[in-house]
Amino acid sequence: MPLEQIDENIWLAEGEIVSFHGFPYPTRAIIIRLPDGALWVWSPIALTDELQAEIDALGPVAHLISPNAIHHLYMGDWKEAYPKAALWGPPATIAKRTDLTFTGTLDDTAPPAWAGTIDQWNLQIGRKFSEVIFLHRPSRTAILTDTIEAFDTGFLQRHWSVWQRWVAHILGITNDPGCAPLDLRLLTLPRRGPIRARVQQLIDSKPARVIMAHGVWQRDNGAAWLTRAFRWLRVNPPS
Repeated sequence: MPLEQIDENIWLAEGEIVSFHGFPYPTRAIIIRLPDGALWVWSPIALTDELQAEIDALGPVAHLISPNAIHHLYMGDWKEAYPKAALWGPPATIAKRTDLTFTGTLDDTAPPAWAGTIDQWNLQIGRKFSEVIFLHRPSRTAILTDTIEAFDTGFLQRHWSVWQRWVAHILGITNDPGCAPLDLRLLTLPRRGPIRARVQQLIDSKPARVIMAHGVWQRDNGAAWLTRAFRWLRVNPPS
């Protein structure tokens, strides 16, 4: 499970497949080296000895990011391995993981530690659920978690049963271009105006690539792909 370098100072690691309500989901982490040399780790995956050795070669782990209340499974393991690292998450993650001490709450304002390098927007999906999306400015990489899922046919045939693949199509999470799951889209109905505005800001930043937690990520034409993936929000192409 080697790290894949995406651009200067940004890497991707593919993790194990986990069960989410009985559905097999792949896991994926992103590691960004900040200007001071510290590492920012988004959605930590299972920490193997091999992965830890590769990460330690990049620099000190300083920030562990839970982007929403679903992506927190390995935060404790990473905190044990890197006790000096700061933990960050939205309110729902912090409320769920009372066994961990978080440094701060993620919202629309990037903390000073990565402000100017990584932008962020808080999408309040439901009354108690939100997801924070990010943009790594130097590489123009958009980073989303569950607000876009894009499973390809090969993965679904290998890991999902026939009825589960039928559910994937109903949810709209198959590739080309992928989408937010139907249940998540329905949750946004009372809040689509603010969510649309934040997603539009990301699109207007003209990201070159888009990485999500689940499915085929986009290596180019990121802004155009985001516009299609968020068509249900009626967003516009970048201005």
